[in-house]
Amino acid sequence: MKRPVILLTGFEPFGGAGSNPSWEAVQQVKADWQEEAALHIACLPVVFAEAAERIDAMITLLEPDIVVATGLAEGRAAMAAEVIAINRIDARIPDNDGMQPRDVPVSAPGPDGLFSTLPVKPMVKAMLEVGVPAGLSYSAGTFVCNSTFYKVVAAQSRHGGMGGFIHVPATPDMVERADCPTMSVEVIATGLHAALMACLRGDRDAPSLETGTIA
Repeated sequence: MKRPVILLTGFEPFGGAGSNPSWEAVQQVKADWQEEAALHIACLPVVFAEAAERIDAMITLLEPDIVVATGLAEGRAAMAAEVIAINRIDARIPDNDGMQPRDVPVSAPGPDGLFSTLPVKPMVKAMLEVGVPAGLSYSAGTFVCNSTFYKVVAAQSRHGGMGGFIHVPATPDMVERADCPTMSVEVIATGLHAALMACLRGDRDAPSLETGTIA
């Protein structure tokens, strides 16, 4: 029986930050990984075109059963399992190549939105069960995270696998304001591991499952 294949990605630092907790946590998950599934990790550039090209190439090469892309959402206090990617780029700041597209589609032609094909509610439940604050999110923004999320779902739909996106909070070393919520890399990694295990178990969404929604 073929071992399940997982692709887990994070992003490089952007916006003047010295680190990105999504990539730090992804590396921690890989270092601690002892499950039967084959886990591949990658750090994506915070560049619209390049991130899309790299994730598409890796999916074509690896043919993963599960793709979970992760990125930073500073200001959020919990892990956010994203529900839908929208077909829109409206960059508040330039990407790491200095590009700042405004009000353009991720993919033309393409659906206005693509829903995650990951079991998002069971993933949130699994994270909560290991003590990691988590919830559902219905807005992945309009920056590189959202466009990568859209490309992941589209590519996995073509290849017959599941895919989606999780936003993670900032870490304490990243923020200066005392009122800005944070989460340690270790806790983020624990949450990501729990979310991956929910995918591997084949946990399915239940309409009545109460997981909470992140604004």
